[in-house]
Amino acid sequence: MSRYLSLLRVGFGAPRRADLRHLLSPGWVPGSRRIAAAFSSASYSAGVNQSIGVSLTGAWRPELSRSSAFVARQAYSTQTAETKEEEPLHTIISDTENIEGSFSKHEFQAETKKLLDIVARSLYSEKEVFIRELVSNGCDALEKLRHRLLSAGGESEPMEIHLQTDAEKGTFTIQDTGIGMSKEDLVSNLGTIARSGSKAFLEALQSQSDASSKIIGQFGVGFYSAFMVADRVEVYSQSAEPGSVGNKWSSDGSGVFEIAEASGVRTGTKIVLYLKDDCKEFASEDRVKGVVSKYSNFVSFPVFLNGRRLNTLQALWTMDPKEISEWQHEEFYRYVAQAYDKPRYTLHYRTDAPLNIRSIFYVPEMKPSMFDVSREMGSSVALYSRKVLIQTKATDILPKWLRFLRGVVDSEDIPLNLSRELLQESALIRKLSDVLQKRIIKFLVDQSRKEPEKYAKFFEDYGLFIREGVVTTAEQDVKEDIGKLLRFESSALPAGQTTSLQEYSSRMKAGTRNIHYLCAPNRHLAEHSPYYEAMRKKDMEVLFCFEQFDELTLLHLREFDKKKLISVETDIVVDHYKEEKYEDSKPESERLSQQQAEDLMAWMRNALGSRVTNIKVTPRLDTHPAMITVLEMGAARHFLRTQQLAKTSEERAQILQPTLEINAGHDLIKKLNELKDSDMELAQLLLDQIYDNAMIAAGLNDDPRPMVGRLNELLTKALQKH
Repeated sequence: MSRYLSLLRVGFGAPRRADLRHLLSPGWVPGSRRIAAAFSSASYSAGVNQSIGVSLTGAWRPELSRSSAFVARQAYSTQTAETKEEEPLHTIISDTENIEGSFSKHEFQAETKKLLDIVARSLYSEKEVFIRELVSNGCDALEKLRHRLLSAGGESEPMEIHLQTDAEKGTFTIQDTGIGMSKEDLVSNLGTIARSGSKAFLEALQSQSDASSKIIGQFGVGFYSAFMVADRVEVYSQSAEPGSVGNKWSSDGSGVFEIAEASGVRTGTKIVLYLKDDCKEFASEDRVKGVVSKYSNFVSFPVFLNGRRLNTLQALWTMDPKEISEWQHEEFYRYVAQAYDKPRYTLHYRTDAPLNIRSIFYVPEMKPSMFDVSREMGSSVALYSRKVLIQTKATDILPKWLRFLRGVVDSEDIPLNLSRELLQESALIRKLSDVLQKRIIKFLVDQSRKEPEKYAKFFEDYGLFIREGVVTTAEQDVKEDIGKLLRFESSALPAGQTTSLQEYSSRMKAGTRNIHYLCAPNRHLAEHSPYYEAMRKKDMEVLFCFEQFDELTLLHLREFDKKKLISVETDIVVDHYKEEKYEDSKPESERLSQQQAEDLMAWMRNALGSRVTNIKVTPRLDTHPAMITVLEMGAARHFLRTQQLAKTSEERAQILQPTLEINAGHDLIKKLNELKDSDMELAQLLLDQIYDNAMIAAGLNDDPRPMVGRLNELLTKALQKH
């Protein structure tokens, strides 16, 4: 009953915090499955609004009511179902430090002064990233301590990172239990840039406005990001070396820092930031929670904020694929994609050569909307480096045509700029993109072989992206790899069944060098096309292309597996140049004689004028009176559609240079031969209609409305005799 009342309160706008205690109670089971305590409740706070991509609330469907959206969100979550009473506060931050003796003043190294100014003014695009940098530094310190303990032995306190906000004092504090620093370490690490080439690095930054985007972030300047938001920074640290003493380091970033010995300092490092007036937002628990959820949800060590743990999310991409269940993948997909459906396909790819890559990719079950199809949408794959978020939408990691994928890529090899916000333009990034693209293509090809029906549905929903991949890719070998994913109906297969270019190639007759295709709105029109009728005499399999961009895709692909892709219209023209011979299907007595045909063609050339370049008799047709042939008709068709040129038939003919091929045995052609001598007006109407019909069949006349008046006149004359 209490849960029912809670749901009602959610539906009528009651405060959400009160509802959570009911809906997230340990006994609550969505469906028939108890939620595992894999994620923390932190992601339900305002902080989750800044996690990967868009907020969960932003991803709600407009058609859902508030209550149904809330319930759906809970059902798809793997958050822990603990309340404050069940999880006691745990913090190590306390004011136990006391100064022993006096401060010694030091000046920053000259290069460090310049660096402080650059960091504070222009290096980072968002001030919030100082939290990411300090948390990452804490993780590095803990990792160093763990490595030391593994190699040298010994024990330590629990390896943790603690954050604390104090809105009244306007402070932000972070403390780790890592390896810590001695007085010498504080001077060398925080007072100088202890790296080779640092001076040259700074000179490059100052000499070029965009130099910071060309320098790989290897100089360890994350600590200085604190001065973006703080007037004063205090550091308390004690080395993990036996017999070490604690020290306090403090500076306002003006060029001088002070160091003094301090008592009551825990092993590790504690940093206190006294926030600037315009940065007091980072003294808010919700604001900090949001930043940690966005950037540091998957770091290896526990992160606590004001006593509550934030990061209990598992970085599935770092785990062994065999250890991850389908249910875990579903929940993780919903988290990274901010979606409510399930993944249609899941690719968990890990490799150490040629690059270090840990990644998971998902294909959504839901059919993409027109907004997903838009090229302006960009990538939906998040980029991490050692489980720290670098970009929520990594545009350079995958080619644009793979933007329908959701997931995560983590690589230690990615070259980042100094602020760790942007990727370097480098051969390494292109190589990473190529490796991922090839692996995704291979995965989809394997899936198409394992489950052809499931893949056919995928191609029906996502085929537009694959066609785009062929059209926009420059390298022919990559085009052909993507081309393996294309699917078409075929004249050799029943209606509705599709085939791949590889399967078509395997059925080709020995000695055949071309893959033939025909573009038409549907199968009925394709099978009744005069061009398909002409191809049937050659007993060749023909691929049927029904989608709008199929023809453009195959024009860009050009060839596949050393076989040329050629439209049947082009094949007919090529046969003319080869002077291939075909036998007429009708006896000579049922066709116009050679002299009659020549006289008729001469009259037709005069009557059609500039609308045709040539007229000839063809033996390829049986049921059609005529057809239009144009060299490279597919390219010509695409050109006319995209350029919006040639509004009149004469203008089109000037561009196309069409040939009208007539069937001398067809009743309409034989009747036309009679009418040209007995009824010139009716013969002209009939010829114009035959010509327009042929242009429509060729896909070269997109607007048949001008012929309506002529059709009415033809019908009137036909009915005058009845």
